[in-house]
Amino acid sequence: MHIPDSAEIKEKRIKLGLTQSDIAEKSGLSQSMIARIESGTVDPRVSTLKKIVDVLHQEEISIITAGDMMHSPVISVSANETLEKTVAIMEKYGISQIPVIENGVATGCISESAIINAMDEGRIQKIHSHVVSDIMEDGFPTIPLSTDMDTIIHLLHSHHAILAVEKGKVVGVITKHDLIAMITR
Repeated sequence: MHIPDSAEIKEKRIKLGLTQSDIAEKSGLSQSMIARIESGTVDPRVSTLKKIVDVLHQEEISIITAGDMMHSPVISVSANETLEKTVAIMEKYGISQIPVIENGVATGCISESAIINAMDEGRIQKIHSHVVSDIMEDGFPTIPLSTDMDTIIHLLHSHHAILAVEKGKVVGVITKHDLIAMITR
């Protein structure tokens, strides 16, 4: 764990648009203690620094939105696309599920699991003779670009991906991989 020095704390606080009083209130410390730490006139305990770092981290996460995290353009297929071409797209991009989008609006999704289940149930024998609408599933949740990180995390607990929309049209996608990548930056 990196332990920030007084200059780093002050720099991050200012970058996040917070006052010393904001940090003090959220950390349970006094504003004068925050000022003394930032000026370097006091050598705080590790527990005190942890309180400040936790507040800064939480504030940093809360300003990240779906618009900041999403990938665009979204790789998608239409409902009348052949399963053969859909599988080729999935292979090309190394993805296991893909949204079904019609005129910019999400209508469902198709996944490797759905294809395998349809094969297992005998609903499809030859992939080239079927289209996506034959076996597509319910779509991914859609969220506005302004959706906060906490909501995104909550949705990704139970969905493989989330689609970001603007004016009713899909403009981006966020996956579990994107969320994990955020913590490695």
